[in-house]
Amino acid sequence: MFSYQLYSSRNYPPLGDTLHMLADMGYDGAEGFGGLYADKATLAELASGLKATGLKMHSGHFGLDQVEQTPDWAIEVAKTLGMAQVIVPWIHPDLRPTDAAGWRALGARLQKAGAPVVAAGLKFGWHNHDFEFFKLPDGTIPQTALFEGGPDLAWEMDVAWVVRGGADPLAWIDAHKHRIIAAHVKDIAPAGQNDDEDGWADVGHGTVAWAQIMPALRAIGVENFVMEHDNPSDHARFARRALASAKTF
Repeated sequence: MFSYQLYSSRNYPPLGDTLHMLADMGYDGAEGFGGLYADKATLAELASGLKATGLKMHSGHFGLDQVEQTPDWAIEVAKTLGMAQVIVPWIHPDLRPTDAAGWRALGARLQKAGAPVVAAGLKFGWHNHDFEFFKLPDGTIPQTALFEGGPDLAWEMDVAWVVRGGADPLAWIDAHKHRIIAAHVKDIAPAGQNDDEDGWADVGHGTVAWAQIMPALRAIGVENFVMEHDNPSDHARFARRALASAKTF
């Protein structure tokens, strides 16, 4: 399915208009993030918007504290919105480990936090950025250590962040084919371009080798492809071009 990370449109309210835009463009679904279900009122608004547009929400991002401290709420959100995949997407820089042991401990912490989610019949995993691929002083790659500590964690692979981290996405797909359940589909602008969009590009209009990467992901069974742009200057332009490009890969 072709989905859309609603964080891409956080600067373009209201939410209902974004959901209608996505449905009209032909998206199958949308992916939520923590602020969209911070309480029952916001959850109800999102559920109503999805029902009105026919969009599905196969996956959602949750803060680690949402899962760790209020697992019942995370499960209620997922079940209410029809999610199958619960993903923790980020950890604050001040809380990031600085050595391999710390990253293994974080992996173990994530796996423990996600245990109630998994027991409820949902997939639970991690979404990467670039910092997990920067080698530690001893040569360890944090992402590797994290998965060592949490061997049962699923992975929503953000391909463009892998590239920005200096890693080869095709090699990581091959090495972790057993845990990749979804992929963020976004693109990187050529050097010196799109500075007003933090160097990101619309999918298919940048430097990421999606013509090779998308088939590799499909070959290992990935079906949930989530379009994302961290800072689009025009979210409608991005959403339209991203879906058109993704359909060609």
